[in-house]
Amino acid sequence: PLLVHTGGADNFYHDGQLQPEALQEAMEAVGRQDTNMVKLEEGYDHSYFFISTFIDEHVEFHAKHLLAK
Repeated sequence: PLLVHTGGADNFYHDGQLQPEALQEAMEAVGRQDTNMVKLEEGYDHSYFFISTFIDEHVEFHAKHLLAK
């Protein structure tokens, strides 16, 4: 399973270093069904606030999938 958050106001995103759209296109090209797990979060940059806002979702997501095995 994959979960990606990218800040829409992230300088790395605007400079082309982060390319979540390319990841999503590659996932679609190979038939992945979880392409909705690549998320662009408007108004967020690459800061501690961004990470602290979404870290709980990531921990819960990965724990759910790891514990399911």
